[in-house]
Amino acid sequence: MKTHLFMAVSALALTACGNSEQTTPDSAATDTPSPDGDVGAEAAVPVTAQGFVDKASASDLFEVEAGKLAETNGKSQEVKDFGAMMVKDHTKSTADLKAAAAKVDGVTVAPALTPKQQADLDALKSAGESFDSLYKTQQLAAHQEALALLQTFAAEGEAAPLKDFAGKTAPVVQAHLEHVQTLP
Repeated sequence: MKTHLFMAVSALALTACGNSEQTTPDSAATDTPSPDGDVGAEAAVPVTAQGFVDKASASDLFEVEAGKLAETNGKSQEVKDFGAMMVKDHTKSTADLKAAAAKVDGVTVAPALTPKQQADLDALKSAGESFDSLYKTQQLAAHQEALALLQTFAAEGEAAPLKDFAGKTAPVVQAHLEHVQTLP
């Protein structure tokens, strides 16, 4: 399990390092130590059922809110259409997550954006003519992180209903990742 967790975190770190388009000071938020001293704790894959649900629901909420912005602020029709798909697919994902979580004792779904996700949404709101480029950059990073979360939890997580959810949702997120790479 530690090897898979290390690989997932390493992949996220390499992805973040290779993303030269993110220039906001908030992009360094994952490099700050957490209260327990872990650097990159925000990107780390949770090992508990509740930790997984918290991360997955935050991811869905971010995708829905960013998708709504893309529908209205996108410059190209492709970005507008992708945003609409994000709203639809991640609203369904949230419903599926709630259904799976309801089968696990002590796990609740209370979607809340992370500070980085809120900063990313704020940046999108003021992106102006560079909206499409910034949206694509954020979507690549968000879907890479979500895919790592889902694949790792499907393989190593606790709580069978949530593992099943993660396994069924990962291919959808993979398809989103492939689609976002084709955006102008």
